[in-house]
Amino acid sequence: MHDLNPLIGEAWLTGLDCKIATGPFAGRTLGATWHEMSEEWRGSALKTVKEFPLLAKFIFPKDKLSIQVHPDDAYAAVHEKNDGGRGKTEMWHIVSAEPGAQLLAGLKPGVTKEKFLESLASHTLEDLFQAPHVHAGDTFFIPAGMPHTIGPDMIVCEVQEYSDLTYRIFDYDRVDAQGKPRELHIEKALEVIQFGFSHGGKVPPLALGASDQHAKLLCACRYFAVERLEFSERCEFAGHSEHFQLLIILAGRGNLGWPASAVRYNAGECWFLPSSVDLAALHPLQSTIVLRAYVPDINALPRHLHDSGISASAIAQSVFV
Repeated sequence: MHDLNPLIGEAWLTGLDCKIATGPFAGRTLGATWHEMSEEWRGSALKTVKEFPLLAKFIFPKDKLSIQVHPDDAYAAVHEKNDGGRGKTEMWHIVSAEPGAQLLAGLKPGVTKEKFLESLASHTLEDLFQAPHVHAGDTFFIPAGMPHTIGPDMIVCEVQEYSDLTYRIFDYDRVDAQGKPRELHIEKALEVIQFGFSHGGKVPPLALGASDQHAKLLCACRYFAVERLEFSERCEFAGHSEHFQLLIILAGRGNLGWPASAVRYNAGECWFLPSSVDLAALHPLQSTIVLRAYVPDINALPRHLHDSGISASAIAQSVFV
């Protein structure tokens, strides 16, 4: 991933226009094939879902991104019907970060709408934000309604509810190639920002049992659950009848095998495991780091974690019901 063209800001792994590279749908777009996928591919819980539900991407910021916020589903359904009518909740996992790399994730306690507007007018908006320094391996949950931005000197893997709705609040007075500033969406942003609400931000990982795969749940909500696994020996992924799985390769290379077939995997790739695959396994040729993303049963997940011995207080920090 470090060798990508420096002009690339984002690499979408599961965009609707992304072409599938292998398997029976090879050469076709994900958006088109989703409508043809049977329950054996999608999973029983997703068989009636109209559009592909998860967007995974890598982000390579070369400068501060605009300060922005996303609407929730209820707002988008009313005000953004022409753009899909779906809100946007997301999570960020820091793949790598230079010393001093920083992002903004949510407002400080006590920030009011009035104070926000004053700081926007005086170009001191950043002073109102939680502004943590970031390190490789950190995870942040960014629910709809939380204003945020990402700074330079890092690589981020983002998993989100499939939507591209963004309300831009402040763009640091930048202009495009024609000398024009990009459009801002301040009125809509003010309608969706959750003032006085600190839901989200940096999330501690949950260790998923004692194993040599260092499996951790990074973050979960009703739109997605994301786990991180790090291993240098064979790692198995059991199928799930309710949902497909995405395997996002952050580091390493090796072979991905399932009954009667095997392929080579490399860093930067995303693999779709149908729900009907009973068992798949990664056989690393190099030490490998993988994010496993899926659409969970968000009501059952906390019970499952609690039954495995994780405390309710720990679950509440990483699972957002």
